[in-house]
Amino acid sequence: MLDIAHPKLRQLYEYWLAKRGERTMPSRADLDPIEMTFIIGNIILVDVLDGSPPRFRIRLHGTNLSQRVGFELTGKMLDELPITDFRERAQDSFTEVVAAAKPGHGRRDRVLDGRMARYETVILPLSADGISVDRLIVGLIHDDEKL
Repeated sequence: MLDIAHPKLRQLYEYWLAKRGERTMPSRADLDPIEMTFIIGNIILVDVLDGSPPRFRIRLHGTNLSQRVGFELTGKMLDELPITDFRERAQDSFTEVVAAAKPGHGRRDRVLDGRMARYETVILPLSADGISVDRLIVGLIHDDEKL
């Protein structure tokens, strides 16, 4: 079990576990956005593209996240993310989760709007074939955010 502090991220992880069942990971088809309304604005849904290292396309960038950072990533490649350190950290974290086919979790600091902000994230692998990770669902919440 991951040591997740934020209750909404913990709820997302428990949802993922329930949808996974006895499998290593659930598929995207197992997830229902209506069941995820508690966190949908803080979700990033990521396509994993073949390569070494893999590349990542942002299929969905939650509205809360887009508003907070001031740009929209839906439909863009991760390498189009304009904040270098955040892009590199996301690339490394996503790649680790894909390689391990296991959830990732972290609490980090980053500069946002000229000031330090702490956030917590959980990265959950998804697989259509039950073996290889083809998508990630990422929950990201800043400490000062009220959900």
